[in-house]
Amino acid sequence: MRSYYALFKSNMQLTMRDRSVLFFNYLFPLIFFFAFAEMFHAGTGQGIAYFVGTVLTMGILGNGLWGAGMRSVQDREANILRRYKVTPITPLPILVASMVSGWLLYLPVLVLLVGLAHFLYAMPMPRNWFSLFLMASIGVCSFRALGLILGALANTMAEANILIQLLYMPMLFLSGTTIPASILPVWAQTVGEFMPASYLVTGFQGIFFRNHTILNSLPAVGALLLTAVVGLFLAVKLFRWEKEEKIPPRNRLWVLAVLAPFLVMGCIRAYTREHIGENQALYRDLARSGTFLIRHARVFVGDGTVKEDASVLVHDGKITGVFDGAGPDPEKIRAEVVEGSGKTLLPGLIDAHVHLSAPGGISSNNEDYNVDKTMPRNAAALLYSGVTGARSTGDGLDASRKVRAQIASGSKLGAALFICGPMFTAEGGHGTEFTAHVPAALRDNIQAQLVRIPKSVEEARAQVRELKAAGVDGIKIILEAGFGEGMLYNRMDVALARAVAEEARAQNLPVATHTGDSRDVADAVDFGTASVEHGSWRDAIPDAVLRKMAREGIYLDPTLAVGEAYSQFYAGKADAVNNSLVEQVVPAGILKSTREFLASGQGVDAAKSAIFAGALDHARANLLRAWKAGVPLVTGSDSGNPLVFDGPSMHHELQLWVQAGIPAAVALQAATGNAAKLLRAQNRIGAIREGMDADLLLVDGNPLQDISATERISLVVFKGERVHRADLFDQK
Repeated sequence: MRSYYALFKSNMQLTMRDRSVLFFNYLFPLIFFFAFAEMFHAGTGQGIAYFVGTVLTMGILGNGLWGAGMRSVQDREANILRRYKVTPITPLPILVASMVSGWLLYLPVLVLLVGLAHFLYAMPMPRNWFSLFLMASIGVCSFRALGLILGALANTMAEANILIQLLYMPMLFLSGTTIPASILPVWAQTVGEFMPASYLVTGFQGIFFRNHTILNSLPAVGALLLTAVVGLFLAVKLFRWEKEEKIPPRNRLWVLAVLAPFLVMGCIRAYTREHIGENQALYRDLARSGTFLIRHARVFVGDGTVKEDASVLVHDGKITGVFDGAGPDPEKIRAEVVEGSGKTLLPGLIDAHVHLSAPGGISSNNEDYNVDKTMPRNAAALLYSGVTGARSTGDGLDASRKVRAQIASGSKLGAALFICGPMFTAEGGHGTEFTAHVPAALRDNIQAQLVRIPKSVEEARAQVRELKAAGVDGIKIILEAGFGEGMLYNRMDVALARAVAEEARAQNLPVATHTGDSRDVADAVDFGTASVEHGSWRDAIPDAVLRKMAREGIYLDPTLAVGEAYSQFYAGKADAVNNSLVEQVVPAGILKSTREFLASGQGVDAAKSAIFAGALDHARANLLRAWKAGVPLVTGSDSGNPLVFDGPSMHHELQLWVQAGIPAAVALQAATGNAAKLLRAQNRIGAIREGMDADLLLVDGNPLQDISATERISLVVFKGERVHRADLFDQK
């Protein structure tokens, strides 16, 4: 042990005299820390944590590759190692002393950076200090082992410089250490997965941003530990005491053995492409961590309250203050300013009835119906349009869960998704027609994703429990029997529907019931649905039923937009596609083919057009009567149906409500605060109050006077991130 201590002490003394080591270990990371903080407007709070993780990695790179690698060559070139050769010391104590001294030199960097970030930029202290310390220690040891290998392989200082640069520069720029990985090209992100530094960056940022522990990065930690052990072993085997000793060129391939774990991991991740989503998710954390003040805007709170001149402060993804007038001095709180004069700030809109798997238009391209593409894109279209939350009412279960998870993690950007499905219906009931022409070999699998057809009360209850276990947010029941030739379906047995509703309540799942006439509405209200979807399109809902809905807090979601769209579709009218917001969000190919189809007259059916025009009149009248009766209301577009496009149709739904006689304030409350309550998310979204998620829509003008102003979007904020709307359709 004395030899280890003596070597360690000597190493520390020599290192402290080496200005290059001190520069790369301390000054170099600090320069980048302050540069990154200002360049990316990290402000205060969690945003700075992103750069603490990258700069810590940068320090480890310098400490390991330059501090250990170059230093070992210097000692050999200066004949320092030759002096040890005549003593009873093996290479192992020399190399271990180098590892320990490098580790000890690095610890002040860790403490210094975290301290600066906390005291200068108000970064929250990490919760898992032990994991942070362990990740940094393992990183230092693995990179010093790698540096010692490079030092052993280099015959001269010039060779060492080349070898170190060959590893140092790519890792510096392609691993996320200096440039956030998510803004690099996909090929560069994939190359980065073969580099050990990438796993350090993500490991640190997971600890800072998501309160991860070392256990969340076990594969990467295992690879780093293996690198440290194998690297130290090979450094001992390749150790040379004198500069005259030359190493055979073939021995330089041993560096691949040290990097082998990362070559394997890189191949796996290049195949799965999971790193692309992870990089995007980490960058989302950065984008959502800023501080900004929306100043002097008209604020529609979401509960019907309006503040004519107010300011809203957003910090780390949350609303942290709502102030009358100008609010706090932005310079004192290091907040960027968004001017809201002449604009109205609303909670992000919530569409309570969407079908993301269908494009809404007409297309002959099968890719336009590929749910792996349509669902993320339509979720992005919703967000582009200021719709920050949506309830999926019948999309495929697995595809819905996948998209919901991607958006929740931040790997994809789109409206937050609430899953209400698959649809409970009858054999031959509404919902089964979507698979009627699918080949028999595929039909069962597709039906399992879209519908549930219970044959008994026990089976109905079991199916609800299975969906609860699958993680759905609600249950959908279909009672409608249809109307008109070619639009008739078998109606679900009410006893089975009641069993579904009762079990859903037992599982704490809200029930949405698709209805078509007043009988359907009455039955749905009787068995305790949470919301009535569509209401009655064929007759008036009785006053007694409306009073019961008001008394029991059962929401009406009239979906006027889809009734109008079907009437126009069967009339061959293209009004729905000749809209600016539609033209912005719908792919050009779908717009073109839809216009061509409508112009061709192939879908024209005057009788059906008249049926849906009448249905729209009934729906409008029932909506107005429901509002006057005190029934709680929510807005849903039923997007995915022909000419009902995700995002723009929500704004048109609001316009149809106002045309039907509903005050604009009531319609907007239905699309914000009421919808959040229906989704049981009112503690997070649907209102502009302190502590709520910063899901916001800033529009030009006053939608309380002109409801079409909701389409004049100035800014969309999602979880505190000011969304670059033009980039939403170019996500990797």
